Amino acid sequence: MSNQNTPVSMNSESNPPAATAETALWKGHTSQWTHIWYYFFCLLLVAAALGGIPFTAGLSAIGLILPLLLWLIRWWMTKSTSYELTTQRLKISSGILNRKLDELELFRVKDYAMDQPLALRVVGLGNLTLITSDATSPTVTIRAIANVEDVREKLRSAVQSERDRKRVREMDVDSTGSSAAE
Repeated sequence: MSNQNTPVSMNSESNPPAATAETALWKGHTSQWTHIWYYFFCLLLVAAALGGIPFTAGLSAIGLILPLLLWLIRWWMTKSTSYELTTQRLKISSGILNRKLDELELFRVKDYAMDQPLALRVVGLGNLTLITSDATSPTVTIRAIANVEDVREKLRSAVQSERDRKRVREMDVDSTGSSAAE
């Protein structure tokens, strides 16, 4: 017995939802703390290259380029991914050279979960995972963000407001053909 959740619009052509101005509720980036072990490994490579300078007549200094380049690329990739939560959508912008913008309509959010692993909680961060009915993004995870509780609460309020505005409700349909509206 499997359940399928699909948003159902209760709009009629004669009574469209009222247009409201879209406003930003939150903007943020994934924290660089998610790569702490990667950066630590790069520092070990730098230390090894520096330690080898006396034994290689300075040739190991060339080995400094790789870890510094790896560090810079990882930092840039993380910094170039940004999130914006508005009253109507979640916008995810990513990419260094080729930019990509993915937008998730909030009325498509079915569920959300917040988790704070110990390593992130120590530095005041958390993850927010969204389960959606969007075909291209069934699961969206916003990793290592500050004030995750506040963002989750803003998301919850915005999802409910957007569903009310669009008059959309979710129906659970099981394999026996019966359905119940939430």
